[in-house]
Amino acid sequence: MTRTARRTRRTLQVAGAGAAALLALSACSSSDDSSSATSDSSASSSDKLSGTVTVFAAASLKESFTALGKEFENENPGTNVTFSFGGSDSLAASITGGAPADVFASASPKTMKIVTDAGDASGTPATFVRNQLEIATLPGNPDKVSSLKDLTKSGLKVVLCDKEVPCGAAAQKALDASKLKLTPVSYEQDVKSALTKVELKEADAAVVYKTDVHAAGDKVEGVDFPESADAINDYPIVELKDTKNSEAAKAFIALVRSAQGQQVLTGAGFLKP
Repeated sequence: MTRTARRTRRTLQVAGAGAAALLALSACSSSDDSSSATSDSSASSSDKLSGTVTVFAAASLKESFTALGKEFENENPGTNVTFSFGGSDSLAASITGGAPADVFASASPKTMKIVTDAGDASGTPATFVRNQLEIATLPGNPDKVSSLKDLTKSGLKVVLCDKEVPCGAAAQKALDASKLKLTPVSYEQDVKSALTKVELKEADAAVVYKTDVHAAGDKVEGVDFPESADAINDYPIVELKDTKNSEAAKAFIALVRSAQGQQVLTGAGFLKP
């Protein structure tokens, strides 16, 4: 073999070895990237929320919490938020009685205390909004109601929430502060039921929350009264001890307390905590 031929053969061997090394390195790198991507994907997947979050919430939160529930589901595909709305006292009794739920949002610290005293809360409840009373009258306010005292007029059919319900306790506090005595045609188990009496024209007026008057639109007319400033309710929220979906429960509470959640709630007429 000539010297030139030997040189050419050696050059081809070196080039072949180099190409093989590059292929091996590329395969190794590809394997590492794939492993890394799989690891990242797995980590991301493990951080994703899923499953159902059951929220027990005061009736006055119905519109705003329903909207926040939809936002939560949109932001966390694979989750489902279910609600049970009602009087805070009856919801608290259901929770202490063993009803399955992940989150409790009450319309007063007093009704929240029923749950915390029973040891059914996980952590400390946090106030996320406040709510103020307003008089709801028939559209156009035909009875010319302009004050809390006007509700004591003879022949006027007035509805109040039950005294055990936060809106009823707040209304009674305002009446006591004004030294007024009012005999309603009925006491309702939650604020929505009281408002419905006016909407159906079964009552001339009801003492409810500003948020409920806001939600009713033109079905009723709202009348402010100064005594309501002394009967504002704080709304606390807490994760429940027996939750089956703790991470999602915490995430829903975080949404409620976030700037995004507060925007929805204040837009519904709630006051900031």
